[in-house]
Amino acid sequence: MNYPKKVVIGDITVRDGFQHEENFIPTDAKVWLAEQLILAGFRHIEVTNLGNPQGMPQFKDADTVLKSLRSSKKIEGLMDKVSLTAITIREKAIERAIQAKKDGFGPDRILLMVSTSESHHVKNSGISLDEYWKMAEKYVPMARDAGLKVNGTVSTIWGCPIEGPTEMSKAIEFAKRWFEIGANDVEHADHDGSASPDRVYKYYSMLLDAIPRPEKQIVHFHTTRGWGLANVLAALQAGMTNYESTMGGIGGQPANFVSGVPVSGTGSYYYKDPNIVGLNSTEDMVVMMDEMGIDTGLDVDRVLEIGAMVEKIVGRRLRSESLRNGRIPKSLTGKK
Repeated sequence: MNYPKKVVIGDITVRDGFQHEENFIPTDAKVWLAEQLILAGFRHIEVTNLGNPQGMPQFKDADTVLKSLRSSKKIEGLMDKVSLTAITIREKAIERAIQAKKDGFGPDRILLMVSTSESHHVKNSGISLDEYWKMAEKYVPMARDAGLKVNGTVSTIWGCPIEGPTEMSKAIEFAKRWFEIGANDVEHADHDGSASPDRVYKYYSMLLDAIPRPEKQIVHFHTTRGWGLANVLAALQAGMTNYESTMGGIGGQPANFVSGVPVSGTGSYYYKDPNIVGLNSTEDMVVMMDEMGIDTGLDVDRVLEIGAMVEKIVGRRLRSESLRNGRIPKSLTGKK
């Protein structure tokens, strides 16, 4: 098999991982985790959501998290190499990111999102696809002019938790449209674990035929049905080089209940058991790629140490097999 020799892994625990938690994660814990990820070698991390905190109170501390990272002494020598991403689904969030950038503490990159499924898209954004594209055409250039990089995400590529099967070719057209509007990169997302390895390989092969720039494309998988790492392998076989994941495989749909209070989130959960619907585990993906001889640029042992601490932060065992069993020894143990 011809796998890439080197990949980029972005960790999105602080945002996508924690957004699914039904208890508020302390601000200091979010900042600590972001710092540790950067010290372990991650250069792309998602740190918050700049949308209305009424619906997602997990991110009511967005400004504090960003300001704390910008002023952190632990990572000050590394920040010129790091990209901090904030989610900005709608206009006010984008405007907030632009103002924060002007004020000196804002994100480096923002994320806008469309779904190929109209129902899923409306549930996430509150407006139709046509309305969203018009908004993006106006706001992406505004964000770029303010010095922000822009990610355009395409979701429900392999299926929709509301409508069911979707057409993969539609996602290719959406990706092209993001680049035409001015996005710097595009995330291709399986947000509910609908992707199977055969269709993952087919889709990313189609994508690279249509847009032969793997460095501009980001692979995002959930492992709801246990296929996550198999899908990573299929994406590697197709030639993809940018991935993202969360520590312990947490994350998913925004919580609709946070620290004892019901909130809107994005409504009712899609899943029979919302506790086992997260992303690929960063620890397992990093260890697997290390065993395959693929350079991630990360301190693997430190990644596992961080994973153990994330379990303490959220207060339960998470979904990393590598955290349970450790790395495979690189030399003889001396045991007989």
